[in-house]
Amino acid sequence: MTVNGRTNGATERPKTGVKVIVVGAGFGGLGAAIECHRQGHDVEIYEAFPELKTLGDIISFGPNAGRIFHRWSNGEVVRRMRPLSIDLRKYGFNIHKYDTGEIVINQKTPEYAEDAPNFNGHRGELHEVVFNYAKDDLGIPIHLGNKIQTYFEDDKEAGIVLESGEKKIAADVVIASDGVRSKARKAVLGYEDKPKSSGYAVWRAWFPNKDMLADPETAQFCNNGDTFNGWIGPDMHFLFSTIKNGSDCCWVLTHPDEHDIDESWSFPGKLSEVKEALKEWDPMCTRIISKTPEEMLVDWKLVYRDPLPTWVSPSGRIVLLGDSAHPFLPTSAQGATQALEDGVVIAVCLRRGGKENVPISVRAHEKIRYDRVRATQKTGESTRDMWHKTDWEKVKKNPEIIQFPRQDWIFEFDAEKDAEETYDDVVKELLAAA
Repeated sequence: MTVNGRTNGATERPKTGVKVIVVGAGFGGLGAAIECHRQGHDVEIYEAFPELKTLGDIISFGPNAGRIFHRWSNGEVVRRMRPLSIDLRKYGFNIHKYDTGEIVINQKTPEYAEDAPNFNGHRGELHEVVFNYAKDDLGIPIHLGNKIQTYFEDDKEAGIVLESGEKKIAADVVIASDGVRSKARKAVLGYEDKPKSSGYAVWRAWFPNKDMLADPETAQFCNNGDTFNGWIGPDMHFLFSTIKNGSDCCWVLTHPDEHDIDESWSFPGKLSEVKEALKEWDPMCTRIISKTPEEMLVDWKLVYRDPLPTWVSPSGRIVLLGDSAHPFLPTSAQGATQALEDGVVIAVCLRRGGKENVPISVRAHEKIRYDRVRATQKTGESTRDMWHKTDWEKVKKNPEIIQFPRQDWIFEFDAEKDAEETYDDVVKELLAAA
């Protein structure tokens, strides 16, 4: 497939002279840096963590992310990610009624196009693939152990000051992809905004299959390749997967939680609390939970932020990306993917505008992305509510209404193609309104 004269968008563009600082080396920051490199910009990453750790549990990337990954070195990154990801083409997704355990429907896994694959795997393992690709294959400088003290900008440049007290590090633009706590939010908004509880939390765990195999009741989930099962009930849902041919197990349980959110929202979990929450559910849920080593259990409060009026600083040289701009609920299964789309679009816009027009390019990026991100964010709430407020009489008549939504307008979207096609018109609109 040819995109703007480049097969799969794989080859690099001529150098633009645009200097970019990316803050944060999560999927959003790495994706933005890789895309900036592809578009010919001079990019470096600053990350607070002192070393790479393969932390976390399951993460999902829809085919709209797979399309982006596939363009990196003609599918090389996709080839590295595939063995680490769940394969549900045979098994599908079994959706169970919460109390009886009956399978209401088996949702088939569609065949995705080779150039737009779907990935579900361990967050840390997939992140390591992308991190090493940026650092080793592309040679993007990644400065670890660098906490940001503050952001700055004027009409000509923007940059960061590190807590270590080093001199200011300046660039044409700063992409702040350092999460919901990003200090860049103050630079953009002009005030401190506090995170809020969404009213929900997630217990989550990832562990080897040893104890699952020892119990004949649960061994079925590990002896038949990769599996995915969900139990849907009043104000809660429990999702359980086995991965890497059944060798690893992971589960998440979304449940109501009204704890105040302060500085921390990730805590060690207690199995006794999980079992108490599930005491009236299908006993298989508790059986699975009981195989989980308690040290592998995390209690993660779901943070909510009011939608921001803008992601762009007053001088147009600092832009929020991914969770720092728009945190997603897990039920959207699109948070990391939308951060990747952000990175694609900002990189295209910076190339199209050039070094002399960075502020208008950054604002064009926001205008191209804003409505799509908001609409996609809302799917997290609508899917959660669909599952948590299920009308089981209606489901009896039409089980398909409880399936996980796979919307074409989300999955079939090509962020790079869209940015290339809309950039000029968006800039004209912005200039006309100025």
